[in-house]
Amino acid sequence: MSRRVLLAAGLGLVALSILVFAIGRSKRGSGQRKNVSEADSLYNTAQTYQSKGEWDKAAKLYQEIIKQFPNFKEIPNVEEILWDLNIKALFSPTILDKDIVYKVEPGDTLGKIAGKYNTTVDLIMRSNNLEGDLIRPGNRLKISPAKYSLVIDKSQNTLTLKADGSVFKVYSVATGKYNSTPTGFFKIAQKLKNPDWYKRGEGVIPANSPENILGTRWLGLSEPQYGIHGGATRKDLGNQVTDGCVRMINSDVEELFTILPRETEVTIVD
Repeated sequence: MSRRVLLAAGLGLVALSILVFAIGRSKRGSGQRKNVSEADSLYNTAQTYQSKGEWDKAAKLYQEIIKQFPNFKEIPNVEEILWDLNIKALFSPTILDKDIVYKVEPGDTLGKIAGKYNTTVDLIMRSNNLEGDLIRPGNRLKISPAKYSLVIDKSQNTLTLKADGSVFKVYSVATGKYNSTPTGFFKIAQKLKNPDWYKRGEGVIPANSPENILGTRWLGLSEPQYGIHGGATRKDLGNQVTDGCVRMINSDVEELFTILPRETEVTIVD
């Protein structure tokens, strides 16, 4: 075979390779554009559902976006919207797929019902717009039967609330300076509203004192002297600044206090 023929064949292979590469790149670009278009479409549809108060449908679409399109430009915004939507739906009378509608029986109390479903009286009252604890036989109550748990990541200074193992909301928190927050598996052992603070060497600092660093709620852990509490400033969040406890802004810890019963599992990792 002549050199000229070989050269022509070689040039043909090069041209073919360039063409194949160009086609592949074009397909990838087309696929990426298609993904962006699909994600945008789901995002717009979810927002429409949300504006109509169809929170369950909106939440499912936001979850699908997070799962199917992790590189979508709006993912941080989608996560924030979904977490806030989860809380809003939980605290409202809106019945979602996993909720139970409980018919009050003679002899029932909110405490008895909460114990039966491992939830809290506060959550039953909040999600049913109850102003007091008086209930009557025949009343129907929305109950969330989900098993909630917490995962606290000291390296990220985040607290993740999970429902049946799935992320429900992520909070920014402050943890212990010098890595003093303990790691391991714990449970919520104590719940206090407007807690007094027992300051070493100074005694009791009452709840209404500006010197009380515990804020409006205390979730005491099964590890003595450690807990999750309020009182954080925005400047505290995301930093290791406490003496070992997990500190949150008051509105966030109040959410958790409403949702979580005693014995809720808490995992703290480095």
